[in-house]
Amino acid sequence: MHTDSSGHSHDHDHDHNHLHDHSHAAPSADQQRMMEQQLNEMAQQSRMLEAYMNDVTNRQAAIGRMLEEARIASATIQGINSEVDVETLMPVGIGVYVKTMVPPVKKVIVNLGSGVAMEKSREDALNFVEARIKEYDVAVRQLEGQRQEIAMRMEQMQGQINSMLRSSQQQQG
Repeated sequence: MHTDSSGHSHDHDHDHNHLHDHSHAAPSADQQRMMEQQLNEMAQQSRMLEAYMNDVTNRQAAIGRMLEEARIASATIQGINSEVDVETLMPVGIGVYVKTMVPPVKKVIVNLGSGVAMEKSREDALNFVEARIKEYDVAVRQLEGQRQEIAMRMEQMQGQINSMLRSSQQQQG
C-alpha cells in the first residue's frame, strides 16, 4: 500500500516504473499532425502531377494536330501535278470553298518560321514536310512515354495516400 500526493491510500501489486505497450493505441496528436502534413504534401504533389499530365496531354494533342496537317500537306504535294492545270477547291473559311484552277506546279512556298518563307521545288518541299512528320512522330512518342510515366507516378502516389489513410483509420478504430 502507498499514499499518493493527495494523501489517498492505494493498494497496488505492480511496479509504476514499467513501460506501457502503445502499439495498438490511437496515434498521439503529434503523430496525427505529422500524418496530416504528409497527406497534405502528397495531395499537393498529386495535384502537381495532374497539372503536368494535363500539360503533356495538351502538348501531345497539339503536336498530333500538326502531324495530321503535315500528312495532309505531304499528300497534297504528292498529288500536285507539275504538267497540267488541275481543278480544285480552295477553302475561304468556315467550311466555304471556291472552285479554282491550279496551274502546273513546279515550285511551292514553304514557311520556315519567324516570318521567313522560301520557294522550294516540289521534291524539296516534300522532303521538308516529311522531315517535320518524322520530328512530330518522335515528339508524340516521347510525350506518350512521359504520360505513361506520370500516370505510373500518380498511381503510386494514390496507393501511398490510400495506404496511409487505411493505417490511420486502423489506428483510430
